[in-house]
Amino acid sequence: MENAPSDTELTAALRSGIETGDFLKNGKLLPERALAEVLEVTRTRMRRILDLLEEDGTVFRRHGQGTFVSPPPAVGASPFRAVAAKVMPRDVMEVRLEIEPALAALAAQRATSKELKTLEQLTQATLEASDTQAYGVADDIFHYKIAELAHNPLFLTVYDSIRAVRRQAEWTQRRETRYSASTLTRLGEQHEQLFSSISARNSHAAAEIMETHLLSVSNAMLRDRTYSREG
Repeated sequence: MENAPSDTELTAALRSGIETGDFLKNGKLLPERALAEVLEVTRTRMRRILDLLEEDGTVFRRHGQGTFVSPPPAVGASPFRAVAAKVMPRDVMEVRLEIEPALAALAAQRATSKELKTLEQLTQATLEASDTQAYGVADDIFHYKIAELAHNPLFLTVYDSIRAVRRQAEWTQRRETRYSASTLTRLGEQHEQLFSSISARNSHAAAEIMETHLLSVSNAMLRDRTYSREG
C-alpha cells in the first residue's frame, strides 16, 4: 500500500499517544489488538513497533501483566557498584526521606494537567498490582514520575542515582517478596493520598504524605533483621 505509514511514522504516533495518555490505561498500554485497530495496522506490524519501543527502553513487557511505560534505565551502573555492595535498606531510606518529600512538593507546584493524568493512571496501577513483583514495577514507575514532575534535572539525576544503587543491591529482590497483602494495600492507599495532594497543588501535604509513605516502606523493609547490618 502506497499510503501505508512507515515504521518511523508508526513509532512516532505511538509515542505521541503514550505522551498524551490516549494509549494508556492504569499505567499500561492498551492491548496490542486495540492499538493495532486505532493505528490501522496489523497486529504483526504493531508487535514489531512495540518490539522497537521495548528495545529503546520506552516500554517494557511483563508476561501476563501487560506492557508498561517505563522510566528510563537507571543511570550507568559502574560508578555505583562499590556503593551498592555496602548499602543497606536503612541507608537508602535515609536518603529517600531527605529527597522525595521535596520532589513531591515541587511536583505539586509544577506538574501539568497532562502529567497529572498520567500520574493518576500510574497510581491506579499500584492499586491493581496482583502480586509483589507487579507492585514493585508499578511502584518504581510511580515514584520516578513524581521525581520527573518536579521539573528539576539535577534533582532527577540525584533520584536516578538512588534507583541505580537500589537496582544493584542484593536485598532489593528479596524485599519485594516480603511485602504482605495488607502492606501492599496500605502503601497503595498512601499513593492515592499522595496523588490527591499533588493534584490539589498542596505542596505541604504532598511532602508530609510522602514522608509518611516512606516511613511505612522503611518499617516494612527493616522489620526483617536479615536486612540489617547485624543480620
